[in-house]
Amino acid sequence: MSEFWTTFGVDLYLEVDTATGRRSGLEHALRDAIRTGRLAPQARMPSTRKLAVELGLARGTVSAAYDQLIAEGYLTARRGSGTMVADFARPEPVPSTRPVPTASGSGPPPDAALPQGSPGGPAVPGQGRPDAAVPRYDLRPGSPDVGAFPSAAWLRSVRRALAATSAETYGYGDPRGRTELRAALAEYLGRTRGVLTTPEQIVVTSGYVQALALLTGVLGAAGVTEVAMEDPGLGFHREVVRRAGPAVVALPVDDHGVRADLLGGHRKAGAVVVTPAHQYPTGVTLHPARRHALTEWARVHDGLIVEDDYDGEFRYDRQPVGALQGMAPDHVAYVGSASKTLGPALRLGWMVLPHHLVGPVVDAKLHLDHHTEVIGQLALADLIATHGYDRHIRACRLRYRRRRDLLLARLGAVPGLAIHGVAAGLHAMISLPAGGPGEREVLGRASAYGLALGGLGDHWHHAGDHPQAIIVGYGTPREHVYPAALGALAHVLAQSGAAPRNG
Repeated sequence: MSEFWTTFGVDLYLEVDTATGRRSGLEHALRDAIRTGRLAPQARMPSTRKLAVELGLARGTVSAAYDQLIAEGYLTARRGSGTMVADFARPEPVPSTRPVPTASGSGPPPDAALPQGSPGGPAVPGQGRPDAAVPRYDLRPGSPDVGAFPSAAWLRSVRRALAATSAETYGYGDPRGRTELRAALAEYLGRTRGVLTTPEQIVVTSGYVQALALLTGVLGAAGVTEVAMEDPGLGFHREVVRRAGPAVVALPVDDHGVRADLLGGHRKAGAVVVTPAHQYPTGVTLHPARRHALTEWARVHDGLIVEDDYDGEFRYDRQPVGALQGMAPDHVAYVGSASKTLGPALRLGWMVLPHHLVGPVVDAKLHLDHHTEVIGQLALADLIATHGYDRHIRACRLRYRRRRDLLLARLGAVPGLAIHGVAAGLHAMISLPAGGPGEREVLGRASAYGLALGGLGDHWHHAGDHPQAIIVGYGTPREHVYPAALGALAHVLAQSGAAPRNG
């Protein structure tokens, strides 16, 4: 831990924790100074050269830290004006205590006594069904390489967790989730995703879908009649929201992410569901200006942003962009899961909730399934605490980056094709030439060849004249199959007239 006083215009105390790296420590220190208001909005930042000298750091380290905070929306940079602190409202130091009713009345507070001994990214269509045909090559999006599951590390964590636990572990659990996992997640999410939380604000779920259903059900019971969702986006998630009660309204996505400026036209919308880190299916990362617009809408209209941290851990051109939740923790419900990092079979997800939503969501969880499976929670808590989770994600990031690079090398120079969303995540969207072939033609040829792909057409809220594209998931295939799968893709595109016949 290093402590510095900087003197760029005013004295500023920065506590730079170099244990996680000089750049990471500086980013955290500056982010904390901005969040707490110690660096005021519109304050001019020193040049990278000057700050590097004052802190005894390399100029490149300071430049990288500035670039990261600009991408996250904490800083702004204009040619000729230097770097300044962004103008956005800081979270209030006192948590909100607004009551939000649920269908069964006011839910219990986070630490209320619970009854003892009482009973209880996207889905890939066709996967998991016993009647679904198994493709020869699977390049559908929505799944990691499950063959890379860290079995040995997981088994060690299970053994350690069970050796240290007591008999009560095997009884009915807390609907919020095990204390061990919530504490581990609070530390991990704060350290790696910039999430501001305490263990008391975290609710463990059986995945993203349950979290979305719980949240929108609570909002519907509280009087929210409409929820805005990205267009294009996953239709299955729209159906989850509709079944929970609220109607769904479309919010277009462009090259800068979701059109937050259009939220004002949906006056009945009390919440918006977004994927800032890596939008599905376009792959775009939400622009800093849009991040500010979303949080401003939430503050002005007392709305809720549901942040699906889709592919948040996997960024290849820079450090992963921090979570939107860190900018407005009382207006953002952050949702993550282990489905992409470890595997969907674990059925482990988590919500970081604004204080006023914890009680109602816990109450809804209690009456839905009482609690999430416990042994997996304990194992994941141990895996995170022993940093096995970090090591696994770093290894996966390198593996998926190699796959991304191979995809670009194979298809990037093909005339008429444009590949989007490759800076992060486990999928890419490939726009098809305007003159053909059509999306359905490519998907049909791929299916006949034993190749499974995703299509953009099914993701739009409404039918119409939309751009034609296919979606390629490079996380799904096993390592030894992936090159052949790319060869099959190149062949199908060639046969469809979208690529040279030599692939």
